[in-house]
Amino acid sequence: MRTAEVPEQIEATGVVAIIRAASSGELIDVVNALREGGVTCIEVTMTTPNALDVIRAAREKVGEAAAIGVGTVLDAETARAAILAGAQFVVAPIVDLPTIELCRRYSVPVLPGALTPTEIVRAWQAGAEFVKVFPTGSLGSQYLTDLRGPLPHIRLVPTGGITLENADEFIRAGASALGVGSALVRKDWLKKRDFAAIKQAAGQWLQAVKQARES
Repeated sequence: MRTAEVPEQIEATGVVAIIRAASSGELIDVVNALREGGVTCIEVTMTTPNALDVIRAAREKVGEAAAIGVGTVLDAETARAAILAGAQFVVAPIVDLPTIELCRRYSVPVLPGALTPTEIVRAWQAGAEFVKVFPTGSLGSQYLTDLRGPLPHIRLVPTGGITLENADEFIRAGASALGVGSALVRKDWLKKRDFAAIKQAAGQWLQAVKQARES
């Protein structure tokens, strides 16, 4: 997938998988399982050991079959290093304007994290393709509904506390996509290398998004 196609793919599938892999080999196995299940946008967090090497190796081996992004980016320097390593989109837990500016300069989609309406609008006006609403775990889907009232034009990606059971609530509340971590790629599955379970879960998440959009 080309970098320019990433925003369209994020919105089309409605799911961004968030992964903390132990190695590039493990990441590639997970990416293949997710891709086979239909999830093609994968965020590798900077808390992953040797994250930049992992991203670089994954991009070389996965090619255009999936979009590999970087997450937990706190500054422009980290964003630049990840982009040079091959990251095709950048996700941050905060609104850091220099990071957004750098991503725009390199034509790389950026999803800064924001919570309040002021932060969300600030990120959008700075050029974010999506705004990651974080954390949403304690606020629930009603908060997203409240945000969408005055901000219907901003594409929101709630992250944190989203499960397969409540995914439909967030989609119906107006989420463009969902950021999903351990609820999609469970630690026990990684430990057992149960990639079939990850593939199955990916399909279930896509189906949940599809049904919620159609309801």
